[in-house]
Order: sequence, then structure tokens, then C-alpha cells
Amino acid sequence: MHKFGSFFGFWYVHLFQKFFLHSKQLGSSHSDLGQKSMGWHSPNGAGKTTMMDIITGKTRPDEGQVFFGSTIDLLRHNEPEIAQLGIGRKFQKPTVFENLSVFENLELALKTPKDVKSSIFFKLDSVQSDRLAEVLHTIHLADSVLTQAGNLSHGQKQWLEIGMLLMQDPKLLLLDEPVAGMTDHETERTAELFLSLKGKHSLMVVEHDMGFIETISDIVTVLCDGSVLAQGTLDQVQADERVIEVYLGR
Repeated sequence: MHKFGSFFGFWYVHLFQKFFLHSKQLGSSHSDLGQKSMGWHSPNGAGKTTMMDIITGKTRPDEGQVFFGSTIDLLRHNEPEIAQLGIGRKFQKPTVFENLSVFENLELALKTPKDVKSSIFFKLDSVQSDRLAEVLHTIHLADSVLTQAGNLSHGQKQWLEIGMLLMQDPKLLLLDEPVAGMTDHETERTAELFLSLKGKHSLMVVEHDMGFIETISDIVTVLCDGSVLAQGTLDQVQADERVIEVYLGR
């Protein structure tokens, strides 16, 4: 079994998941991210979301292995446990508490005990207040701290959900099409946000916007039919004859 040195990464091999009348297989691969940003790109149905589902425990493969770092077997853990291990996920559609303020959403996302007694007597300490202020600045919402989340734009809701993940201080963030539906300005601000996270967190971003991927990614991986087709810089994968064949049907 291959082990790799950096804790920030994952490894999966021959993951096989059946879906009713058809099946989807994710081929053998490993990714060692360090504290980098990896972009994943492929046609719809190639297995990107399935891969994230398996990593986070939402979907169980019929066979195969998934390791986070060099020793943590994710298939031995459920979704809450995987989140506690330091893997955060953002789905395509933003899921925030729309009736609460930006501040209250981030406060709820703090990594604190959530039992009834702890919740009743909870009070922000100075460290938590500083962390909340830092995240507000990172996600470009410092001027909207008291705004009801339901009144935010689509892009701002995406930033708020990313902020809620950051409050958990994850080692790895899985982000599924984070700029879909955003304006050009919001997309640029999101790229700035992601670049500010480099060196602090590992990012795995599934996205179809290649300009965005070029801006934020150190490594780009292209999937085809559930397997890794190519991996490298964006220039390298765009010049890869296999990628050209798949996308242009040449």
C-alpha cells in the first residue's frame, strides 16, 4: 500500500459504486496536496461529485479504500466523524441559515460542543471573536456582519458558507462548483478568497470555469468515466492529447 508523507491529502483505489441500473467506477489514484489548491475538471457524469461523496462518507463504495493522510481510513468513519477529522465540504447550492445574520451563521459554525447545556451557556471568548472577525474579512463580508443571510446575493451566500466551513478550521476543503451562478466580479473576489487560503488549508475545487481554475489551482486533474485522465498544470492538461480527444472527440 502506498503511503505519502504529507497529512494533507487523500488516496483512493478502485472505488466502485452501483447506481440502480448503471454503475460508476472511480479508478486508482492518489493525491498529495500539501497546502495547495487542486482543481478537478471533467464532463458531467465523470465522477467528480461521487468522489466527494465517498471522501466525506455520504456515499459508501461497494469496494475499495480511501485514506486521508497516511493512516486514516475514511471508510471506518461516518460523516460527522469525517468532518471532525478536518474535511469540510461545500455543495453546489449554498446552505446557510437565511433567517439569521451573517454573524450568527458564523457563530453557530464555531467548533464548539453543541449539546443543550453548552449551547445555553455559550459565550464568545476573545480568541473566538478574533477568529470570527478574521473569517469575516477573508470572505469579504465584514461590512455585512448584521445583514440577514437571506438578503445576501448568491455569491455572498456562497462566501458565507465557505466562512462557516473555515470556522471549523478544516485541513481539507472540498468545494463543488463554488462560482456557478456568480457574476464576473463575484468570481474574481472568490478567486482572491481562495488564494488567501493557500498555505493554511488544502483546497479541492470541482469547477467548469477554466479561467477560475487557472487562477487558483496549483494542480489540475481531469476525470473521464470515473478515472484520472490527466494531471498537471492547466497548460499541461490542455495540451494532453487524451484530454483533447475526450473534449473535442477528435
